[in-house]
Amino acid sequence: MKKLKILITGGAGYLGSMLTTKLVDIGYYVTVIDILEFNKTSLSHLFVKNNFKFIKGDVRDKKLMTKQLKKNNIIIPLAALVGAPLCEKYPRKTFDINYNCIKFILSKIKSSQKIIYPNTNSGYGIGKKNKFCDEKSPLNPISLYGRTKVEAEKIILKHRNSIVFRLATVFGYSYRMRTDLLVNFLVNMAIRNKKITIFEPHFRRNYIHVIDVAYAFIFAIENFNRMKGNIYNVGLSNANLTKIQLAKRITKNIKGIKINLLKNKKDPDKRDYFVSNKKIEKLGFKTSVSIDDGIVELKNIFNIFNFKKNKNNY
Repeated sequence: MKKLKILITGGAGYLGSMLTTKLVDIGYYVTVIDILEFNKTSLSHLFVKNNFKFIKGDVRDKKLMTKQLKKNNIIIPLAALVGAPLCEKYPRKTFDINYNCIKFILSKIKSSQKIIYPNTNSGYGIGKKNKFCDEKSPLNPISLYGRTKVEAEKIILKHRNSIVFRLATVFGYSYRMRTDLLVNFLVNMAIRNKKITIFEPHFRRNYIHVIDVAYAFIFAIENFNRMKGNIYNVGLSNANLTKIQLAKRITKNIKGIKINLLKNKKDPDKRDYFVSNKKIEKLGFKTSVSIDDGIVELKNIFNIFNFKKNKNNY
């Protein structure tokens, strides 16, 4: 059993439930703080483990956070309002959780404590047409979600023992499932409606499976000293795709699906970029799940399970 103690806020969420499970299975001592707004059972399979502790609580509870921050070596603050629609709906709550809570964490931890922070590469906004965004590219977040995450990244980097990930659009099955993420959403639509409806078809994005996001955090924990003080894009380098390319990959893996293009609808997040992941790849990090494998996984899951009543981030 590894003695390193890890605190994960929002650890019952889409990313958190997968990461927490992997860390507990490896043998780390993991404490999760989560309010359980979206799913109350995503970590139920871990309660039998003696290296797992769950606290139902709000990251805005300063007394709770102060007490738990003192007990852990590594802090992974996943708790956030995620996605442009949800953040626009609750702007004050978004700023409080996505930025003020991060500021509070930094004010309470010691310089020796480590923090690994997940930003989104939607902070790149609209990238240049013939150039990949790397970690030195200027940030131009358009949505409130992107802006709060970018501002939090800035203060995280002032803490010497920190690593920042700029995550690609995540896809795949997790213990706390989300069907509003683009790949998951389109595959679910394909299974249910036998067609895919998209707009702004030439908008570009990078993608990554939720399992590989968990592996990236594990990689950072195991290689912390040579990674600290840096930002890393984390995505599938062979999955820089336009929306129409993604739709065609789905129809390749799910037969009999038609693609319907809408002309007058706009994306509130307005992200449009391709991303380079070479920096973390040069350190030895490798992804394990391809975009096609993820589409097949989702196809099989959506064919069996009905997520019609699934509570998403909007």
